[in-house]
Amino acid sequence: MKVNKNKLNQTEDYGIVQSINGQIVVAEFSQEKPEINEIVVWAEDQKLKLMVCASKSQTLFYLLALSDVDGLCRGSKLINTKKNLEIPVGREVLGRIINVLGEPDDAKGPIKTKTLRNVFSPAPDIERLETQKEILELGIKAIDFFSPMVKGGRIGIFGGAGVGKTILLTEIMHNVVILGKTSNVSVFAGVGERAREGQELYEVLSSNKVLPRTCLVFGEMGRNPAIRFLTGFGAASIAEHFRDELKSDVLFFVDNVFRFAQAGNELSMLMNTIPSEGGYQATLEREVASFHGRLVSTKSASLSAVEAIYVPNDDFLDAGVQSIFPYLDSTIILSRKVYQQGILPAIDILSSGFSNTLTKTIVGDLHYETALSAQSLLKKASELDRIVSLVGISELSLDDQAIYKRARKLQNFMTQNFFVTEAQSGKKGNFVPRLTTVKDVKDIIEGVYDEVGPEKFLFVGSAKEIK
Repeated sequence: MKVNKNKLNQTEDYGIVQSINGQIVVAEFSQEKPEINEIVVWAEDQKLKLMVCASKSQTLFYLLALSDVDGLCRGSKLINTKKNLEIPVGREVLGRIINVLGEPDDAKGPIKTKTLRNVFSPAPDIERLETQKEILELGIKAIDFFSPMVKGGRIGIFGGAGVGKTILLTEIMHNVVILGKTSNVSVFAGVGERAREGQELYEVLSSNKVLPRTCLVFGEMGRNPAIRFLTGFGAASIAEHFRDELKSDVLFFVDNVFRFAQAGNELSMLMNTIPSEGGYQATLEREVASFHGRLVSTKSASLSAVEAIYVPNDDFLDAGVQSIFPYLDSTIILSRKVYQQGILPAIDILSSGFSNTLTKTIVGDLHYETALSAQSLLKKASELDRIVSLVGISELSLDDQAIYKRARKLQNFMTQNFFVTEAQSGKKGNFVPRLTTVKDVKDIIEGVYDEVGPEKFLFVGSAKEIK
């Protein structure tokens, strides 16, 4: 983004730096005032970009520094470009790793595209929205059965540190993008996560020859909070272009959304704004809503989103976590207690019961009724847990013993070997069709496998594999 040097003589476009606090710069524009989200550049080095994010007074404005502020000091002159931050879009970004500034991070040279899109594009009008009812089969038993995902829907994976969020998200991406063999375009937003995980994902996509249909946008944890905050919006702009302009169905993956909210909180603290009651920025709800409001399907094409959400200290009541729940169609809760039992994926099935896609009209009568029966069975078994831990299963009635044993088999049956962990586990991954899972769960509930020990159900694909 170059600025005409003739503007240097137009003093009304100048801003003067008043203070610098980390990535937050306060500048005074005494004449012509900039608009929110407009980009200003340093007069001496126009590569240093800053974005207007809020007003402090009638003449003072908070600016987000989008790159290092080395050399910038009080009294430095800034030029208003009168343009918003834009990111390269189009087929030219497929197969590439870029950041929200449109700069390549894959050593493949510059992005050769003339098409740019505003990072803060508005959400589509309501009359353009389209509701999808087609199931997007993931091949993961616990998700397809209890919290199925529909094409054009949003699914959230919640969990604390080290319980398998990224692995589960990567497995979904593998099963849909690689095994699904669809012509869909995929966009991955890495927000505040490790650069190592991004490198591993890049290698997996490259080795499976699906990288040419995928764009990776990274704002890893080493980047400043302004870049991390904007990365999600930039990736959404790329996905919107494929959906609206190229009429392509889009699979959108983000890891993770909590880091997006956290980056906004860091910026808020640097601007000394008054926090909300939950300790986060007062604008948290608006920021989360503006991000999710763009991840929707329209009459042009569908946009399906899979989101990983970190839960700090395993506290699901954290305000940053709670702000995300309302925008999801299905939730997957990963439990540390389940993880410690060696059950992988470590999904807490009863806590993951929320899914507005688990209806007869979407999944069919058999799946719907079987899922309700399975949830009822697991709930009754959880009520019997305390009795069993105190006096043993032999003290239960015969009916209760049958319920408890079937619930254990059902929980073990929801374990699964993943393709993305084959190198670590040495076990081949499984893709299990949804209807196969429904039939097997129905058989477990009805007692078809009462003579089989629960340990036999661990890490199998379909029940046919049990010997």
